[in-house]
Amino acid sequence: MNLPHNFGALSHKRNKLQLGLLITFVVTLLLAACSPAEDQAKKSSVANSKKELVFVTHNGPTTYYMNGDNEFSGIEYDLATLFVKDFAPEYQIKFLLVNSISDVIPTLLKGKANIASANLTVTKLRQQLVQFSKPYQETQQQLVYNSEVGYKPKNIAALSGRKIAVPAGTSFAERLSQIQEKEPSLHWHALKQTNSETLLDEVASGVLDFTVADSYLIALMQNYYPNLEVAMPLGNTEKIAWALPKNADPVLVKKVNLFFDKIQKDGTLRNLIDRYYGNSKRLNTLDITNFLKLTDTLLPKYTHLFKQAQEVTGIDWRLLAAVSYRESHWDTYSTSPTNVRGLMMLTEGTADLMGVTDRLDPKQSIPAGAKYIVKMIDAVPERIPEPDRTYMALAAYNIGYAHVEDARILAKRLKLNPDRWADVKKTLVLLNNPEYYVDAKYGYASGGAPVIFVESIRSYQRILERYQPSHNTDFNSFKIARLD
Repeated sequence: MNLPHNFGALSHKRNKLQLGLLITFVVTLLLAACSPAEDQAKKSSVANSKKELVFVTHNGPTTYYMNGDNEFSGIEYDLATLFVKDFAPEYQIKFLLVNSISDVIPTLLKGKANIASANLTVTKLRQQLVQFSKPYQETQQQLVYNSEVGYKPKNIAALSGRKIAVPAGTSFAERLSQIQEKEPSLHWHALKQTNSETLLDEVASGVLDFTVADSYLIALMQNYYPNLEVAMPLGNTEKIAWALPKNADPVLVKKVNLFFDKIQKDGTLRNLIDRYYGNSKRLNTLDITNFLKLTDTLLPKYTHLFKQAQEVTGIDWRLLAAVSYRESHWDTYSTSPTNVRGLMMLTEGTADLMGVTDRLDPKQSIPAGAKYIVKMIDAVPERIPEPDRTYMALAAYNIGYAHVEDARILAKRLKLNPDRWADVKKTLVLLNNPEYYVDAKYGYASGGAPVIFVESIRSYQRILERYQPSHNTDFNSFKIARLD
């Protein structure tokens, strides 16, 4: 706090008592102003004094990445953050990124990290090097090929002479080594400084004949490359877990296992898996091929209108474009048998509510649809976290909020979580069953339709986020979460 510029002059004009009172007043203000800063400094010092808990991982859609809102994301990032928050608050979390999965366990063994949270499968070779937590997912290794330029092999022997590659140091290389013992003609390359996503790109572009990847990642990548096809599964399913050094603190190991027990029982894990992978198998090859084609040919005609709608509502333009595609395939003249019309397929009632005079006019339809989505978001209880709140709002956009609320009440009755989309979508589909809708306030609903609607939109948005840049705005009054 600065003293007045004329403080010296005042001191000559006022008596000693006045001067004393003024100095006392100034000192009091200075002390008051400094206290919060000192308190904050102490808090910061305490935070900085925390021991670090280092998680080693690598970039990828099944681990850790920066999402469309420039925020850290990925199921491994979320799991690690939740663990420290709920089970190890005495630690300060730190992520150590390595170039590829083959660097994960070596980094752990060198003592540079405490936990490997990197979509690691439990294999016999790895169990000799590290100890694993309780598993939290299962996956299936699959052999992948390009259906446009290649053929589907009938067996492993048919792979002889074909170009096959997998990332070095992975369970895929370990599995291929086991298969090679029975099929000596099988040959492949274990590549360093690469990852499964890159190799799937190469298969899709025809550079590589085959690769092996986890079923979760393949399902995601098929949304971007409809020509990727699964040739065959390799071996039995595998379990995914965190890895810790053999000499890890037993207390930390116990906390990790208690954490996975808890999130499996309370539905948190189920919700996370649904968030990242729940929509990955919703679209078929024809859907994706047509969508990618229209993204290049028809979407550019309306992109500026979707971006303008984002500026007004704060909803990512790619989400709005995904909703519009699911509704009308970006056909501004689209009309349903029930007279729902336009790019956002507005009913007459919704159009009147949003002040639309011509539903076939994209300049009216797109902003009106965006504002109506906001209206649905506002109807969903604020306590529901994102992205679940937006998922439920989209379901309400399709079927009406009343039926979504019925599904939430039913979820609670069935001892599911009414605030999680992963559970509510299960009860929405039950609203066409008289065993359940007879007790629902708003009765029968074709609850499968809004579930398909939301899951398809999630897939379309994911594809758009891969190929279309975000649109930055200064809109800060509220934030809509990215739909994973």
